[in-house]
Amino acid sequence: MSALVPPFTFETATQKVRMAEDGWNSRNPERVSLVYTPDSSWRNRAEFINGRAEIVAFLTRKWAKELDYRLIKELWTFGGSRIAVRFAYEWHDDSGNWFRSYGNENWEFDAAGLMQRRFACINDLPIKESDRKFHWPLGRRPDDHPDLSDLGL
Repeated sequence: MSALVPPFTFETATQKVRMAEDGWNSRNPERVSLVYTPDSSWRNRAEFINGRAEIVAFLTRKWAKELDYRLIKELWTFGGSRIAVRFAYEWHDDSGNWFRSYGNENWEFDAAGLMQRRFACINDLPIKESDRKFHWPLGRRPDDHPDLSDLGL
């Protein structure tokens, strides 16, 4: 197996995307922050985040608000040190209102394979609980669970 460092191949880019999905589905801010450079910069919606400490703070706030969070990421394209993904995640707020959030991310990696830049555009769609499509137990999405394309998303 090739190392998960740039320049990416289809195989390594796909693996990188699944590793990112698995990390975010852990909902462990400290664990997730370690795949970013210490000075990583993000744009997440309208928020600008710089460095691992801000990443941890952001993710801690996010997962305190977005309850029962389940995410699927899918490779869109890649080249050199960059990967683009599309994603959807389902969650509910503390009042029991469910949402499916859709988005795209552009990632740029350093030579060691750590993400140094992340740009995310995200839209939230209110859904009924009965319209949920992500039903696996909290944590890693099972390998046999449909991906975004299979779900028509």
